[in-house]
Amino acid sequence: MTQQLSDEQTAASPEELRERVEHTLEELGQTVEALAAKTDVKARAQHKAAEVKQQATAKAVELKAKAAQTAAQVQEKFPGPVKDKAASATGQARAKAARATSLLQGKAPEPVRQETVQGAQTSAPGC
Repeated sequence: MTQQLSDEQTAASPEELRERVEHTLEELGQTVEALAAKTDVKARAQHKAAEVKQQATAKAVELKAKAAQTAAQVQEKFPGPVKDKAASATGQARAKAARATSLLQGKAPEPVRQETVQGAQTSAPGC
């Protein structure tokens, strides 16, 4: 199939022809890169996973801040004696857990002792 060239195209200098060829090759390269990116399923899945992870992290931070704010509001509404009683009960529960841990430490098998120590560490204040 032949195409007739217009007078403009036939009158082009060799330099103009080189520029057109370079431009066409550049466009072709970009098209090939775009097609290759679309067929790279693994890279697309990784990119999507990273986006979802970023969104989940942002949402977790948002929810954590909201929970802290709500907890502060609830604490403000409790009367002092209730707060004191709750703090006392928490301290007593932790003390009983510590005593039970030390009593069981000598009697329980090693794997159970390790789990008990780990459980006590995760329930300690600041965790």
